[in-house]
Amino acid sequence: MRLRIFTEPQQGATYEDQLRVAQAAERLGFDAFFRSDHYLNMGGDPGPGPTDSWVTLGALARETETIRLGTLVTAATFRLPGPLAISVAQVDQMSGGRVEFGFGTGWFDAEHKAYGIPFPPLGERFARFEEQLEIITGLWTTPPGETYSFEGAYYRLADSPALPKPAQSPRPPVIIGGTGAKRTPRIAAKFADEYNVPFNVLDDTAAAFGRVRQACEAAGRGPIVYSAAQVVCVGADEAELARRAAAIGREVPELRNNGLAGTPQEVLDKIGAFAKAGAERLYLQVLDLSDLDHLELIAAEILPHV
Repeated sequence: MRLRIFTEPQQGATYEDQLRVAQAAERLGFDAFFRSDHYLNMGGDPGPGPTDSWVTLGALARETETIRLGTLVTAATFRLPGPLAISVAQVDQMSGGRVEFGFGTGWFDAEHKAYGIPFPPLGERFARFEEQLEIITGLWTTPPGETYSFEGAYYRLADSPALPKPAQSPRPPVIIGGTGAKRTPRIAAKFADEYNVPFNVLDDTAAAFGRVRQACEAAGRGPIVYSAAQVVCVGADEAELARRAAAIGREVPELRNNGLAGTPQEVLDKIGAFAKAGAERLYLQVLDLSDLDHLELIAAEILPHV
């Protein structure tokens, strides 16, 4: 089991805040630093405002050395597929091949309204999402010296030089998430190197893994990585646990039920249950980016045992 740190900077974080967490995660031995891709917070004080995910990751690529970097997940509604392929390939080069590309349809209508971003109906978003996956992976994997063209319902590319290439060959890993019963498993089986279930209870996570396994078998795909994202809140004792839960506006009983929360041993036990369900990676959603002692505790008491 690999543990990854996952942040939600739109809830209130500067680049410097994210840099401190990413560098602490690297120093402490976590596998990756990931961030969401949002332009609006979900309640509370809107300050200091959003930071762009790929601008942030490009900077972090130059200020870290070994930790893997990615999004959970980049919204397909925010960027055209050609320029997005260029941005991700460039960050992969800047990091020396440490990027992982989490990609989704986009879902938060309010942020689209706030920043003038078109927000098509769900069916169209999925259709555009699938075309974007074809284009982005096609651009990355076109052999050097050849061109790439695409003709779809929403996007058309003609004789693209398909440059720059990412550092990783044939391309950065693609992560697709969600719990849809039909479209998501089919798209994951076609494009994903990793399938992620975000913020679901154990039984529902296992069921979603099963649907994607079946879709992969039907498509003749080999094994892919299965992962889950869970909010994390760990305390050395009940008082510390309650303090950390209060800092993120949550209740301890709810967190114990819906996340990875409790003493280090409790959290280790639940991580073991996710492993039995098939998870190979867990994204620990860290909501208080000022509490680096939280990362220290997880690294000392949990990370060595997984």
